[in-house]
Amino acid sequence: MAEIKSDIQIAREAKMQPIKDILSKVGVPDENFAFSPMGRHIAKINLEYLNTLKKENGKLILVTAITPTPAGEGKTTTSVGLNDGLNKIGKKSIVCLREPSLGPSFGMKGGAAGGGYAQVVPMEQINLHFTGDFHAITSAHNLLSALIDNHIYWGNKLNIDVRRVVWRRVMDMNDRSLRSVIVDLGGVANGYPRQDSFDITVASELMAIFCLATDLKDLENRIGNITIGYTRDKQSIYAKDLNAQGPMTVLLKEAIRPNVTQTLENNPAIIHGGPFANIAHGCNSVIATKAGLKLSDYVVTEAGFGADLGAEKFLNIKCRKSGLKPDCVVIVATIRALKMHGGVNKEDLKKENITALKDGLVNLRRHINNIRKFGLPVTVAVNHFITDTDDEMKTLLDFCETQGVKASKCTHWSNGSEGTIDLAKNVTEICEDKKDTFKFLYEDDLPLFKKIEKIAQEIYSASEVVADTKVRQQLKEFEEKGYGNLPVCIAKTQYSFSTDPNLKGAPTGHVLPVREVRLSSGAEFIVVVCGEIMTMPGLPRVPAADSIKLNDKGEIEGLF
Repeated sequence: MAEIKSDIQIAREAKMQPIKDILSKVGVPDENFAFSPMGRHIAKINLEYLNTLKKENGKLILVTAITPTPAGEGKTTTSVGLNDGLNKIGKKSIVCLREPSLGPSFGMKGGAAGGGYAQVVPMEQINLHFTGDFHAITSAHNLLSALIDNHIYWGNKLNIDVRRVVWRRVMDMNDRSLRSVIVDLGGVANGYPRQDSFDITVASELMAIFCLATDLKDLENRIGNITIGYTRDKQSIYAKDLNAQGPMTVLLKEAIRPNVTQTLENNPAIIHGGPFANIAHGCNSVIATKAGLKLSDYVVTEAGFGADLGAEKFLNIKCRKSGLKPDCVVIVATIRALKMHGGVNKEDLKKENITALKDGLVNLRRHINNIRKFGLPVTVAVNHFITDTDDEMKTLLDFCETQGVKASKCTHWSNGSEGTIDLAKNVTEICEDKKDTFKFLYEDDLPLFKKIEKIAQEIYSASEVVADTKVRQQLKEFEEKGYGNLPVCIAKTQYSFSTDPNLKGAPTGHVLPVREVRLSSGAEFIVVVCGEIMTMPGLPRVPAADSIKLNDKGEIEGLF
């Protein structure tokens, strides 16, 4: 039996090409005006060059998935595999992905560069620091935090109520001990003590702004509109009141340029930005996506978690703010995950179980129907595992046929682009035949609470939304301040359509409890926190960091 290589072994054996050769495949000239190399295999595209591109936009393919399970679905791997498959059949395609966060890389999830023979490389650099974009966002975010406390220390001319400062601090690492802290201890020389907290960098509103901004000027304006706190009489105070937008934008000047790398098959990949998929909109930057559409005929991009979270936010928030419209949506499913939704324990997934698979298919059906509510065509990518039996695969493919959806068995993890040729052909057929029927789930002028209800009932199949008087009053105050036309970003568990992560399949009639609402006035959406959602994750009992080290050759081990 052939040795099964790890992701990092496969990535390390990659025959990478110089980044200038990768960019030349999509017509980017080898000139300083077009891009800046970051070593031999990574580059940043210059915004000035992107502004010169007049080509008609390519086709946009959104890759999403069924509800995540510990069995794995492989959304990023499938995105990379589909991109390679499109190039394999002669289409000029670019994959646009999010940058990985250090928190999950050293925590439980691992990296986010794909897997097997469908990866983006150099994998180790991408998963560890990359081009420093997240560090720049962390620094810019914490500069605003420092300016707030400094303003209070030097007389507090804006009359900031220290009890109503809503701008938290961030770091790009899982650290539960920083969820609630006291700052400014040590006497009058250090300021006025107050309660504060840390979020992980990817949960920062600045990350969301970074990924929704269309250029540096838009970035600066959005930063200026961040609500940092309130006065005692509840008047809003913005980052621009502290003149913070200028220096924060300076720290992001280089980071805002999209990063270009390559897949294992030497096809271009743009990796830029990475907001949380529940507390924010969970997809790469608008600038990166639009760059890809100008440079190629097809762009494959992904949205975080399942379609009820990632795709819903991509469509209702990112598309609403950017004018983007997907031409096709790919839902990634695995037989393993569907059997878990049908009641099988993770330990028993290797055994054939047609009954459990059929029971779990309700989850896939729900996601298919939800995407259709946006007026978009759907195809299914079945991410194949070696333990999947022929009867199980037939059951899944036959089910998709009854739903009027084409499905493709995909073996990209083991076979690269050869394993996604059928999917690539399905996607191109859909894109060529597609009519412009895209629509949002709700209109801008719908009241905020009604928007929450719309998502809860239409996407989650909840019976009602429950919120106390304080939450409802906050929503009314947001509307009175002129924010009623903003979309809502619901933060809840990714493991269920409900707020109970243990409720698998496609539950109906459950209640969506709203714990709190937050205004992201710079990013221009309302965050609706439901259930037990942490914006600063903790490390698991045995974190991935336990296995990450340098070997005797100076190579990284344990990164996955």
